[in-house]
Amino acid sequence: MHIRTALAALSAALAASALLALPAQAADRIKIGFLSTLTGPISGISADLKDGFDLVVSRNGGKLGGLPAELVVGDDQQNPDTGKQVFDRMVKRDKVDVLTGVMFTNVMAAVAPTAFANKVFFVNANAGPADFAGDKCNPYYFGTAWQVESMDEAMGKYVTEKGYKRVFLLAPNFPVGREHLNGFKRMYKEPLAGEVYTKLGQLDYSVEIGQIRAAKPDAVFVFLFGNMGINFIKQYHQAGLSSEVPLFGPGFTFDDDTIRAVGDPIVGSLNASHWNRDFDNPANRRFVAEFEKAYKRPPSIYAAQGYDAAQLIDAAVRDAGGRIEDKTAFRDALRKANFESVRGSFAFNANQNPVQNLYLRRIEKDAAGRISNRTERVLLANHHDPYADQCRMK
Repeated sequence: MHIRTALAALSAALAASALLALPAQAADRIKIGFLSTLTGPISGISADLKDGFDLVVSRNGGKLGGLPAELVVGDDQQNPDTGKQVFDRMVKRDKVDVLTGVMFTNVMAAVAPTAFANKVFFVNANAGPADFAGDKCNPYYFGTAWQVESMDEAMGKYVTEKGYKRVFLLAPNFPVGREHLNGFKRMYKEPLAGEVYTKLGQLDYSVEIGQIRAAKPDAVFVFLFGNMGINFIKQYHQAGLSSEVPLFGPGFTFDDDTIRAVGDPIVGSLNASHWNRDFDNPANRRFVAEFEKAYKRPPSIYAAQGYDAAQLIDAAVRDAGGRIEDKTAFRDALRKANFESVRGSFAFNANQNPVQNLYLRRIEKDAAGRISNRTERVLLANHHDPYADQCRMK
């Protein structure tokens, strides 16, 4: 009897071993947790990102990499605690395979530990903070947009080259605001005229504009987004400073949402970005045409980032043969970045943040009166973020 029991146990063990030795089977679908800021004053940029992502899924007949794609959409309300609660449900109840859509770094910090602990790939389609780029890099994190400081580094290099000796810096007083200004200062080699941090969400900049006027800088570099950037640029122009002191910033501070709201006063401003609508490559021409046809508006930076995030996932699912349960195979496929990016050159660094070009853009008005960014030249070619050397990930 004991011999029979032992043989039965051995047989069961051998059967289990044989099952474990089999290659992972293709999944029947891929579940994407799309967690973003879908309500409130900043919700427009999240909508742009989602529209870009949806465009790829729609074009593929509701699939990514040949698998039916199920989007589980959640609103973090720009609140880390809310974001964590919503994402916890996505993991426990919905069993999502990938997280994307997160706009704000404080929400990223709140949800990333849950993603990493549950082996959910976090495809970050917006700015990537330093925490995810250096010694805290993680095999389940992929940044498909830009490391927080990269656009600022590009502008710091440009402003130095142009001989501006005293620049005044302005940003909201929160971790990412400080990271943006650190990026500029890393490349800017001259003394500063001033460095001011404002309240996050502030809309009245009369005090700060007075400080700028008193400091008499050669130029101003500003990191502000959404209504903050719109109000600052309007007030800067109303104070008569736009004709006296050049204004510089990262690309999203001077993107289409700001251009539409500000109008003529923004013409002539210079900014740095990893993408522009006028990029002349087949992938970008297709994206711009399809986006305008589908949504009856031109795409923004955020739409381009959502589109490329979806393209990356689509390519990785395809290259992994649909075996998304095989985390190693799926990660290897993600790392290859085997897709045609709308920005042209794109690859992943050792920390799984982008290696890409950063460009100088100038805001101009064409003969028909339309205001938009025009790409002038490359500022940083095949740029590696400064934290990659601290990442020891294999």
